[in-house]
Amino acid sequence: MAGIYRAFFLFIEPVSALVGAYYACFEQTAYLQLTHASSAPEAITPISTRIILTQLSNLYAFFAINEALVLRSTTDLTVWRTVLVTLLLADIGHLCSVSPLGAQIYWNVFAWNAIDWGNVGFVYLGALMRLSFLLGVGVQYNIENRPGRKP
Repeated sequence: MAGIYRAFFLFIEPVSALVGAYYACFEQTAYLQLTHASSAPEAITPISTRIILTQLSNLYAFFAINEALVLRSTTDLTVWRTVLVTLLLADIGHLCSVSPLGAQIYWNVFAWNAIDWGNVGFVYLGALMRLSFLLGVGVQYNIENRPGRKP
């Protein structure tokens, strides 16, 4: 497989997801302020919100570990495609989750803050990488890694 896919799916994206997990768990006030400052709690974050952010952190960690370890465990393209299709669906869900911020969140890059770059820009990049892989861009087929081949 092309080195760019390995670098992105095995290292860059999992590390990025772990950064998101860290902020959602340990920097909750900053996370909420960056997500939507005007609706973020001004003082103490409600317990229910802290629980939800910790659960989100757990999901980011799961995403990172699952992607990095499952894809490292095989060169079988069927497995890679299956994992990447599920992550592409998650990308779509992630992008839908920011829709309450308005349509401009999807295109007004000059107004983005750090979390918007992660929630939208980096998700665009991940989706583009997954679509490219799934369409076979730069993927070399041979007898060892052809679709359906078992390790």
